[in-house]
Amino acid sequence: MKIGIPKKIHIIGSVGSGKTTLAKKLSAKLQIPFYELDNVVWKRHKSGDIRRTENERKEYLNKIIHSEGWIVEGVHNEDWVENSFQNAELIIFLDTNYAVRTYRIIKRFVLQKLGVEKSNYNPTLKIFLKMFKWNRYFEEEGKPNFLKKFAIHHDKTLIVTKNGEIKNYFNID
Repeated sequence: MKIGIPKKIHIIGSVGSGKTTLAKKLSAKLQIPFYELDNVVWKRHKSGDIRRTENERKEYLNKIIHSEGWIVEGVHNEDWVENSFQNAELIIFLDTNYAVRTYRIIKRFVLQKLGVEKSNYNPTLKIFLKMFKWNRYFEEEGKPNFLKKFAIHHDKTLIVTKNGEIKNYFNID
């Protein structure tokens, strides 16, 4: 399934699946801005994050998806992101191995605590432990929900289990 070079891409996957890394690479290669859904949910402030209202979140996401080109990435597959899946020219589902995601969660936390890797949140032990919970939840609930709920978009969905599949599709390193 190759559709040419898409300008509207939605990347979904669990915590640690590689969504943000892939979005950054594709953004640079395709010269298309990328957006993290977590930053659509949260207004980021140094004093602490504030959750956007449902209307604010919907308006913000609609502004993004009605622009000329975008890459949206996140774990979310609830109803509020449905327009993003509908408007995407390509949906990339990162079905990264559970053990690999677990390793990446640990690695990310260590790098964030050392100040080597930037994060949008304060990398506390509480958040670190929640990531394992979210990882398990995605495996048991989020993934089956996505595959069932958004099966209508199967013709534009690329399910990726290995990095090479993305490299071959987009010819990137």
